[in-house]
Amino acid sequence: MARRGNRYGYGGYHGRSRGQGVLKVIIAVLAVVLLLVLGLFFLQENHLAFSSDGAHLSLPFFGGDEVLPEPEVSEPVVVTTAPTPTPTPTPTPEPPTQAALLPRSALKDGTALALLGEAGANTAVFDMKADDGTLGYVSNLELAKQAGASASDPELNQAIENWNAGNVYTVARVSCFRDNKVPYAVPALGVKTNSGYNWRDQDDLRWMSPSSEEARAYIVDVCVELAELGFDEILLDNSAYPVQGHLEYIKRGENYDQSKFQETITAFYTQVETALAAYPDVKLSIRTEGEVLVSGQDAVSGQSAAALAEHADRIWVDLGEVSLTAAAEALGGTGAEEKLVPILGTAGGAGEAWANLNTTEP
Repeated sequence: MARRGNRYGYGGYHGRSRGQGVLKVIIAVLAVVLLLVLGLFFLQENHLAFSSDGAHLSLPFFGGDEVLPEPEVSEPVVVTTAPTPTPTPTPTPEPPTQAALLPRSALKDGTALALLGEAGANTAVFDMKADDGTLGYVSNLELAKQAGASASDPELNQAIENWNAGNVYTVARVSCFRDNKVPYAVPALGVKTNSGYNWRDQDDLRWMSPSSEEARAYIVDVCVELAELGFDEILLDNSAYPVQGHLEYIKRGENYDQSKFQETITAFYTQVETALAAYPDVKLSIRTEGEVLVSGQDAVSGQSAAALAEHADRIWVDLGEVSLTAAAEALGGTGAEEKLVPILGTAGGAGEAWANLNTTEP
């Protein structure tokens, strides 16, 4: 039977089927290559490392399980800038003490400031317990009332407090044992003569005995009352046994035992200092002689340089023939040389220049 051809006169084309097979192979190969590339991409993400030499691939099948070291991490550098220090202000030195003794009346009549200006002074000294024993204020002490030593003006104490509240540095001078009032009222407290009378010094003034506990307590109480009135400084004057007058007339014994003078006077300074400890802003100063400082002690008065240096915030000194340099050197090593206040005058009239602190020879 003859082969049937198509109606167009040629047979079917079979070459197209072979070409399609080759194309499929190529596609398959490309797909595999693509898969390998993708696999390699994901593989290198897990094994791509960076170092100071750059990036490189670390594959386990080329180098085992080697793990690259962690890159070094530098410690952060902390930079601290020290704050600029605030300069410590230089303290303003206190002006030299230029003191003037003013009358008690100036505390109330309003003349104190003018008198101080006339004297060219910056420190006002008031005789709050005078040599005659009278007090420049109204005291609550029974002994002061008994002796008639207290002032009587009811407005005086308030006037004193008002003055002391001002800007002027004020010093209350206290004549300690030189007291013409108390031994007259209470003879047992006085220094006695061999005849049993109250002994009097070259100015005919009586003295309380430093050996008397009651006499010492009275002075301590006066100092406390003055501190309460607002004085900046309490100056103890005549704060020892008498050194002038007919000392040979003094009766030796319990109220005048020279072997105990220094011990007694030092104990008195301790009493005053202890009492004033409740008033820390109040300075305690003591008056003495230049000879006491350079010799170290005075057997007649009972004062000693050591006691003065220990208990006094300031030492007001009558230099006499002793130079300021010598007095300061005598106190060297104690710091007390900085406490010296040379007295140029004596207690006297209004506006008198009484003390001057300087660094030159007087």
